[in-house]
Amino acid sequence: MNIVITDYTFPDLALEQSIIEKAGHTLTAQQCKTEAELISLVSGADAVITQFAKINASVIAAMRKARVIVRYGIGVDNVDLEAARTMGIPVSNIPDYCIDEVADHTLSYILGLTRQVVTHTADLREGQWRLAVPVPEMKALRDQTIGVIGFGRIGREVVSRLIPFKGRILVHDPVVSAADITAAGATAATLEDIISSADILTLHCPSTATTRQLINATSLAKMKPGALLVNVARGDLVDTPALVQALQSKHLAAAALDVFDPEPLPADHPLRSLPNVIIAPHIASVSPPAVRKLREGAATRATIAANGELPPNVVNGITAPRQFA
Repeated sequence: MNIVITDYTFPDLALEQSIIEKAGHTLTAQQCKTEAELISLVSGADAVITQFAKINASVIAAMRKARVIVRYGIGVDNVDLEAARTMGIPVSNIPDYCIDEVADHTLSYILGLTRQVVTHTADLREGQWRLAVPVPEMKALRDQTIGVIGFGRIGREVVSRLIPFKGRILVHDPVVSAADITAAGATAATLEDIISSADILTLHCPSTATTRQLINATSLAKMKPGALLVNVARGDLVDTPALVQALQSKHLAAAALDVFDPEPLPADHPLRSLPNVIIAPHIASVSPPAVRKLREGAATRATIAANGELPPNVVNGITAPRQFA
């Protein structure tokens, strides 16, 4: 069986190759940039592993033999799940590979914003020795209301990290019961209540038709003046132009972002230069153990499917291996 990788950000694919070849299969990899390149690569593939390439309906329609599409990551928003379901192709992700890393990154962002870490670093590098912001901008988490949108694996870990800081924690997740949220030490709230009352809003929901641009001009206007926004989930949860406007007007005091819409963030984009923004290039998930677990998980799922079995963590409703006439 031929297992293909459409794109990757790792230095090499030796780890994947060792797993795939040990299972008796071959690996073909490219760095596909266009739909035509993707179609050419996947048309004869028995299993497809993808990272950031857009696996749309046209690309999926070309998968004559594919037994699985595996996403390097938790989110699967770059894959047309319905098109794959219609073709009988299971889509599998790696849902548990970077939970602690992303939760840690979230906490670092929250503390970085409230304690003005980056602001003072930049001020010192410019030769200053002073409090670089007005006193009210130096915040203690015990005095803050932190709103957490999304209470999956990462959202839960974020809450567990926030509890010792003694702030008020509000959580919204439409598929989690209020009892579960209360048991975790937080308070269940409606989306409207969280947006209007949070001093710090942190996003941990997937990108879906109902969550894309959840944070937009309307919701931003309802946030407290001087509130803080953290997004380590998906860039398209936020309307980027509306966010820029809210930051420039200082309605939002600051934001900390690991994900963007678009990605990569253009070199001349205002988010790169706004002084009240902390940014990183979509790296919150990274640590040596997490990256290894991600790569091993993707290669293993692909080999399971190539062997005619249904891999774990199928996210598009397929319950049996793909059948061929």
